[in-house]
Amino acid sequence: MTPPIPRFKPKMATFRPPRFRLPKARSAFLKLFLLFLVWTVIEAHISHYRIARTERQAKAKGVLTAPTRVYIASLHWNNEKILRSEWNKGVVELVKTFGADNVFVSVYESGSWDDSKGALRELDQELEKLGVPRKIILDDETHKDLINGPQQEEGWITVPDGKRMPRRIPYLSKLRNLSLQPLRELAMNGTMFDHVLFLGDVVFSAPDVLNLLKTNNGDYAAACSLDFSKPPSFYDTFALRDSRGQEHVSLTWPYFRSSKSRSAMVNAEPVRVSSCWNGIVAMPASSFTGIRGLRFRGIPDSLAALHLEASECCLIHADNPGSRTRGVFVNPAVRVGYNRLAYDAVHNDPTSGGGGGGSWLSLTEVYVGLWRSRLARWLTSSWFAERSVRARIGRWGRGGAGRVEKGGFCVVDEMQIVVQNGWKHL
Repeated sequence: MTPPIPRFKPKMATFRPPRFRLPKARSAFLKLFLLFLVWTVIEAHISHYRIARTERQAKAKGVLTAPTRVYIASLHWNNEKILRSEWNKGVVELVKTFGADNVFVSVYESGSWDDSKGALRELDQELEKLGVPRKIILDDETHKDLINGPQQEEGWITVPDGKRMPRRIPYLSKLRNLSLQPLRELAMNGTMFDHVLFLGDVVFSAPDVLNLLKTNNGDYAAACSLDFSKPPSFYDTFALRDSRGQEHVSLTWPYFRSSKSRSAMVNAEPVRVSSCWNGIVAMPASSFTGIRGLRFRGIPDSLAALHLEASECCLIHADNPGSRTRGVFVNPAVRVGYNRLAYDAVHNDPTSGGGGGGSWLSLTEVYVGLWRSRLARWLTSSWFAERSVRARIGRWGRGGAGRVEKGGFCVVDEMQIVVQNGWKHL
């Protein structure tokens, strides 16, 4: 028999898709990007943990451990609502915390058209019962009286329509200096204080103040809270400057453009800044006494005429030699509000929608804040606005012998005047 012829099955060719390889540069970029995302996640969690830890420590520090003498200074204008609802009670709580013999209360109210005077009379009666030394001035001069009264040699400016109007900052500086006059008189008679506590028209508590006084272990030329009117945005943009003298990069946490200030805020540490005010401020009382004691001021009228202005609350730090040696700090553990809702929103109160987990910021807010700050620093610059201001200050300085403005970092492109119902920009 003839053997069968073998049949060969042809081998089917297997299809193998080509291997996709990223270019080396693109692959390296992707790895770096993923590494950056991982670091951002880690950074956010670490920051959230540190904020929560600082909150716990702040609660432990909010107690009085040694006798402390405090001079309380405050200005008020049309603040009846918060005086009656919060502020008066806060001051009484402070007095009871420090002891009536360790406190002096100095209040200057100026021309309110609400019943701020009545509210402060009620406070005066409460302080009388507690035996608190005090000076509460209720001034009848309104803004209208000031505008229509005799013009002063300083503190007035010609506005674009040709009228002469009082400048807001010299006016406020005058009132702040009047609120400190009893401190100077007491010092001349041998009565001394450890701290001057400037209290704005804010909601605060005694533990807030005790925490503020212990900022940086009590070593500072000035220590400020953070203030909020409409959280999460902070309020006092006019006075706050970071460690490099620059304005904020973002209204929300972590606020600052300079790496030094921003890093401290992210790590929930006292933040070194060039200037701050932000609701409540503590400064050594010795800064304001003696022949060389500090005085609040505005920039010269001749400089303001170039459409420039600076907060008296920033200039005081520029004028203070201690600002450079001892430092000016924002304490992020001390937060105050211009109403109760704002105050509660920035505290870890379960009924207020606070951050939770012991932190006044939620983890989401930390994530968003870090990225918002990063993008703002990448995509914006303060150089152009600062250059314009510096150029005008330089031109002013060359226009007269001895013209120097130490608080150049405080100056902004604004003109502010007093008007009948408050103040306004021009």
